Amino acid sequence: MKFFHTVLSFTLLVSILIGCSSEQSTEILNSNVSIDSSGALSGGDTTIFDGSSHAFSIPAPNLSAAALEKHLEGDVEFEAVFVTAPAVVNPGLGPIYNNVSCINCHARDGRGRPPGVDEKFVSMLFRLSLPNTENEGDVKSPIPVPGYGTQLNNRAIYGTPAEGSVKIEYSEQPLTTEDGTRVHLRYPNYTVTDTYQPLPENVEVSPRVAPVVFGLGLLEAIPEKTILTYADETDVNGDGISGKPNYVWDVIKKRYMLGRFGWKANQPTLLQQVASAYHDDMGVTTSLFPLENSTGQSQLKENRITPEVSDEILDVVTFYVQTLAVPARRNVDDPQVIHGEQLFAQAQCASCHVPTLRTGVLPGVPSVSNQTIHPYTDLLLHDMGPDLADNRPDFHASGTEWRTPPLWGIGLVRTVNGHTNFLHDGRARNLMEAILWHGGEAEQSRQTVLEMSKTERDALIAFLESL
Repeated sequence: MKFFHTVLSFTLLVSILIGCSSEQSTEILNSNVSIDSSGALSGGDTTIFDGSSHAFSIPAPNLSAAALEKHLEGDVEFEAVFVTAPAVVNPGLGPIYNNVSCINCHARDGRGRPPGVDEKFVSMLFRLSLPNTENEGDVKSPIPVPGYGTQLNNRAIYGTPAEGSVKIEYSEQPLTTEDGTRVHLRYPNYTVTDTYQPLPENVEVSPRVAPVVFGLGLLEAIPEKTILTYADETDVNGDGISGKPNYVWDVIKKRYMLGRFGWKANQPTLLQQVASAYHDDMGVTTSLFPLENSTGQSQLKENRITPEVSDEILDVVTFYVQTLAVPARRNVDDPQVIHGEQLFAQAQCASCHVPTLRTGVLPGVPSVSNQTIHPYTDLLLHDMGPDLADNRPDFHASGTEWRTPPLWGIGLVRTVNGHTNFLHDGRARNLMEAILWHGGEAEQSRQTVLEMSKTERDALIAFLESL
């Protein structure tokens, strides 16, 4: 199976690199994109011209032969399904967990969504913690919930109780734009159910859907000083935008480092992000997190000393997510898209969703180093207002603050993942709903969009769908 997967992936890459005269040229013509147009090269030299359902899952085209081989090894491990120990292949699942593989949450390396009616949770999870009342300045490290830890594991191996489940109910919030268009926003209400033991009344619960995983190496390669140039925590320039960095605990360096990954920028590196996902989502241990996620709970029957995922596997999976290609923009010369881009800037959306950044050098990953990219993020925390608040602090992030998510590839989510659910909990059913949920620092931008004509709003959406 591994050999077949490798051959198939290599064949696909070859068709991309040397088959431009046929398939890629057709894609470029169909999307009105010029390969020389810098605006289309969202990931710099890692950009791939593919608008298909595989757009998020292609290796960066500038990988060396050795790097490609390592990427493909990581791809196999990213798709590996874990099972209950003892087993010959991939043992160590659980005993409590949310899913059995990386790919199950990040289908086609893309975006997750909340479950529909009568569906099981597949690509959505819930963080848990207790209020942190310690006086550490503005650093509020999440306090684990006794008997639950910091994540609700809704599944368990045979004969073991899961921690609980969650029921989601939605209520409609009608909204009317300046030109009289009626929009119905969907507000989620979460209830934790079927718990194996009582939860404290003051428990903090935060919903999270799985984000896309392409382009992450490029974000990791952006110099910290570049990110900090966009920080304006006290709003010195008076524009109403006050992004701030999150500084989070690095388990390897044993000190606080700039957070870049996760909905609240609560992970400093991709290596730690991957190890954390193994641990929290699958109950699989690594050298970074050697204790079972059920440690101290009744579900833990056996303490295993040896990490269930080796450092070698951890390394190749990290490299895999560092070296996925970024899909190119489409329709960049379309007048409606150009108009939408102008409106995006006029509404101050680009103040947080920064269009262009430059990467530095990421050791061991030359393909993402020294690239001009268009991710549409500043990687900073912003107060998004009470409607989007989870009221759960995470290091420097308050209960109303979220990291600016990158927008690249957002127009391909429907094609790749078959849905258009956006925001941290997938409550928005389309891009316009996502915009109109913005509050806090983005309240003025939201008001600007509400005052737009339908033609202008259509142009704004056309621009976003071109990304």
